[in-house]
Amino acid sequence: MGNLFVLLFLFSSLALLAGMIKPGLVLRWLPEGGRNRKQAAKYFGSAVVLFFILAGVTLDPPEESALDEENLSQEVEAGEKVDEDSEEETIREEAERKAEEEAAREEAEREAEEEAAREEAEREAEEEAAREEAEREAEEEAAREEAEREAEEEAAREEAEREAEEEAAREEAEREAEEEAAREEAEREAEEEAAREEAEREAEEEAAREEADNSASGSQQQAVSMAEDYLNYTAFSKSGLIGQLEFEGFNNNDATYAVENIDVDWQEQAVTMAEDYLNYSAFSKSGLIGQLEFEGFNNDHATYAVENITVDWQAQAVKMAEDYLDYSSFSRSGLIQQLEFEGFSNADASHAADAVGL
Repeated sequence: MGNLFVLLFLFSSLALLAGMIKPGLVLRWLPEGGRNRKQAAKYFGSAVVLFFILAGVTLDPPEESALDEENLSQEVEAGEKVDEDSEEETIREEAERKAEEEAAREEAEREAEEEAAREEAEREAEEEAAREEAEREAEEEAAREEAEREAEEEAAREEAEREAEEEAAREEAEREAEEEAAREEAEREAEEEAAREEAEREAEEEAAREEADNSASGSQQQAVSMAEDYLNYTAFSKSGLIGQLEFEGFNNNDATYAVENIDVDWQEQAVTMAEDYLNYSAFSKSGLIGQLEFEGFNNDHATYAVENITVDWQAQAVKMAEDYLDYSSFSRSGLIQQLEFEGFSNADASHAADAVGL
């Protein structure tokens, strides 16, 4: 075992020596940047010391005489070895110096190359960045110009649309003004024509009336006089007045002649009769319209009369309820139904029932 450690010691010493001269030769397992004398001394120097100690521990102790001879021999060899070691040390130091200078030169060259490469990379990166910045600015400028062009086109289009709308509106206004003027002119002409026709009709009627007056019989004149007398103190419908004159003994022709040859407003006659009815009796709105139609007025005249008098329909409902209760008995619901039958609304009928205490 001791011999093995001696061999390992010798191998480690040779490797250490070689590592001091050319580290890359014995440190192949390390990265290229880690192949240097420091690492060679670290690995193989430690191995030399370790194997030397192990060899000394494991070798068998020699006999004393052999030890003396060996010691003497070792002293001689040591002296020779010192000289050899001195020369080797000088050579080694020179080799180490040259190796260090070579390594330093190589390191300097490598660093210079790396620095040049780094500077080149930085320059290329700066050029690339400048080129990209220029391209970006060019794109932004193109985009800005495109946006400005589109904005100008949009503004021009909006202006054109606005002008077109204004022109259309102006033309429309002119057309409407022309149509309005034409319509007003047509209406004015129509009014003038209607006025002329109305004047001609009135003139014809006046002439016919004068002719009729001149040619009217005595009985017709009497009928006209009596019709005017009746209208002076009471209201009649046209048919009612004809019937009244016939009741007085005039024939239908004379009565009709009289009614058609007096100046009377039948709508106002309907209003007067509606007021007369309300003075002595109670009516609902629909009931009063029906009564006026019964008296001979048409629906338009009857409706006009009812809508142009001042009347409280709730009060009329109360009055009619009181009249009913004066000659008959009613339950609340029966009275309400009777008032609704007479034409009052449910609200007016219910109010009347409340008012009379039902």
